[in-house]
Amino acid sequence: MQYIGYGSLKERAAAEIRSAIVRGDLEPGTAIKDVELAEKLGLSRTPVREALATLTDEGLVETKPHAYTRVTALEAEPVRDALVVVQAMHALAVGLAVPKMTAEDIAAMRTANKAFKKALDADDAVAALAADDEFHAVAVHCCGNFAIAATIDRFTPLVRRIEHSRFSSPNARHSVTQHQQIIEACEQGDYSLATTLVDQNWSTLQEEL
Repeated sequence: MQYIGYGSLKERAAAEIRSAIVRGDLEPGTAIKDVELAEKLGLSRTPVREALATLTDEGLVETKPHAYTRVTALEAEPVRDALVVVQAMHALAVGLAVPKMTAEDIAAMRTANKAFKKALDADDAVAALAADDEFHAVAVHCCGNFAIAATIDRFTPLVRRIEHSRFSSPNARHSVTQHQQIIEACEQGDYSLATTLVDQNWSTLQEEL
């Protein structure tokens, strides 16, 4: 984890700890001590405790007062439940977004997919995850539905670890082709096909469970 300077506090602490969990630097079951984390991040204990509370809400950390705070086990059922919701929201988002998409939106999707492929070619799962986020974010932003965006934000953290696992394997290369097919459907204005393709793209994560 990286040292965090003054300014970001809870949000940046949560992001750094979350990334460490997703990457596997903090493995399932690892005990977490706020004093040690605060020292590593260069923060006081208060923002670190607040960050851990956020991660607890997200399902990445579990705590029992006066007993333990630890990284949650990667259990299939809660992750599968979250994935079903995230998958459905992304499919719904693209279906609503297609009629509103501009040439700039299509170009942004192409740019993100190129970055995604480049990251996979470099075996950089973290960069691939970021590029994949950018790709799908185009439709989420374009659809203009705050409830869809909020639901995705709420449940995505639970599927992050299997996303990272997927993008660390050769199987992820198929997503580049799937993304291209989604782009073509969006460009043609075929919202039904785009919806089906996005649903299929997210369903590949089931293989990691």
